[in-house]
Amino acid sequence: MELRGDRVVLRPLAEADVARIVELGADPEVARWWRGLTPDHVLRKARGEDEGVAVFAILVEDEVVGMIQCWEELDDEYRHAGIDLFLGAPYHDRGLGTDAVKTMSRHLIVDRGHHRLTIDPAAHNERAIRCYERAGFKRVGVMREYWLDADGVWRDGLLLDMLATEITST
Repeated sequence: MELRGDRVVLRPLAEADVARIVELGADPEVARWWRGLTPDHVLRKARGEDEGVAVFAILVEDEVVGMIQCWEELDDEYRHAGIDLFLGAPYHDRGLGTDAVKTMSRHLIVDRGHHRLTIDPAAHNERAIRCYERAGFKRVGVMREYWLDADGVWRDGLLLDMLATEITST
């Protein structure tokens, strides 16, 4: 399945993408937020072994420029989905992340029937937060000491969400 945005295409991550994703993930600007993008870890994602997570390559003009993944809570009482992504540093600040988030959001709301989506960047990742807000996500609150950074310091996360009724305004 391919998901088409205005400028990006999202397609399932393939084993042939592993080296490129690892290369993009090794850049210090990406690695500070996404630790552990080793060949083995990314290969498991490409093989569908990251249970409950659907992983896609982000393409621009047939070039892999990043990775986006989503997960779904399917319990009727709490049904919703979440998104996480990164772009290689050379592709930052071009609106590609916003397009990828909007594309995945539409898929999860329109095709998969979710009424609410979440995304949870590091609270000090201002570039990611701007991207998600441009895509229509709204700030919910700070999750204190939410993730462990590469230096072994617990950092806050920012929870953002989007309701299905808000997708038309994005």
